Amino acid sequence: MNRFAVGFFALIAAIIGTAGVALAADLPPPPMYTKAPPLNPPFSWTGFYIGANVGGAWGNSSDTNAFFAATTGNYGISGILAGGQVGYNWQFNSFVLGLESDVDWSGVRGSTSNGLCVGVTCTTSDSWLGTTRVRLGFAVDHWLFYGTGGVAYGDIKFTDVPAAVVVSGTATNVGWTAGGGIEYAFTRNWSVKAEYLYVNLGSAGFACPGCGTSTITFNENVFRGGLNYRF
Repeated sequence: MNRFAVGFFALIAAIIGTAGVALAADLPPPPMYTKAPPLNPPFSWTGFYIGANVGGAWGNSSDTNAFFAATTGNYGISGILAGGQVGYNWQFNSFVLGLESDVDWSGVRGSTSNGLCVGVTCTTSDSWLGTTRVRLGFAVDHWLFYGTGGVAYGDIKFTDVPAAVVVSGTATNVGWTAGGGIEYAFTRNWSVKAEYLYVNLGSAGFACPGCGTSTITFNENVFRGGLNYRF
């Protein structure tokens, strides 16, 4: 190969090398791969919670005595309640199953001087009320609409004054409750609720000296609001 051919091929190689360097300089830098940001998980009602509630109640009570074959008929009771609750929810798709238990101080009371209690004042009151209930609900994101029912328990206090034959006492009764409510989670941990419960504590018997037993009934409608912290 003569010197001309060698020079020609050297020139071609130099041109190709220069073009490759220029082409590489014109290419964009390789993309920088970064970790994808975490996805925001969907809201879930599953978990343990604890909270407080306050509200009011109204209903009726009655006093019936078989010895006298007489009754007061139903008379009104009303008052306020306040207390706390604990519970746990399980969410399955849009359905929520929960178990909740609460205990409230109660200032619900009422009195009458009708019928059996003519001439005296018969008073019925309830100083505490508790429930243990199943909650079955439907969740729409941060909203929960639920029905609830279960066992109710509390005390029934009764007295008639002034009376020649005094009937008084306190009995702890177990009855039932049913109702429903709405709960809204305004953060992942905090929620507020509004709830209605019908509570029936059944009846309690109080000894009437020389006149058998006075049977006292007690039932009420409870409206209350609550605040829950979810763990």
